[in-house]
Amino acid sequence: MRRPPLRPAGAAFPAVLALAALAGCALTGCSAGSAAKPAAATSAAQSPVPAATGQRCGTGKTAAGVPVVVEIGQGPVGCATAMKIERAYSAALASGDAPGNGGGGPVSVKGWVCVGFDTPEILRTGDTSKCSKGPSEVLAVLAMPAGSASPSA
Repeated sequence: MRRPPLRPAGAAFPAVLALAALAGCALTGCSAGSAAKPAAATSAAQSPVPAATGQRCGTGKTAAGVPVVVEIGQGPVGCATAMKIERAYSAALASGDAPGNGGGGPVSVKGWVCVGFDTPEILRTGDTSKCSKGPSEVLAVLAMPAGSASPSA
């Protein structure tokens, strides 16, 4: 599922760039040496029933503590599973389980394959990472503060 590009809203543009840089940093492992623990994510639905594409399941944080919204990108996956996978991916990154020099993926999480996106992709779509298994896809999307950016129509 593709969302329109993010468009800065006046003076909030530096905040959007800083948030995107933090998200990119979370995915590439560029930290100041601190072992940030991912915050517990909350779930909007705990049903094993598959959610609709685009369904927002809850909120969480990247390994660097950047707020994200967990969404169903596509396929038959329930919100409880989506939240569990996203939390496990964030924990894997925080513990240094990402391959290569700082990550970006792919990382295997409970039978799912998760990848982080680079900063240009994050700025274009708002997606920070994607976890896939068969036809199912779970997305972590930047949780933008109200008024900081608006998607273009």
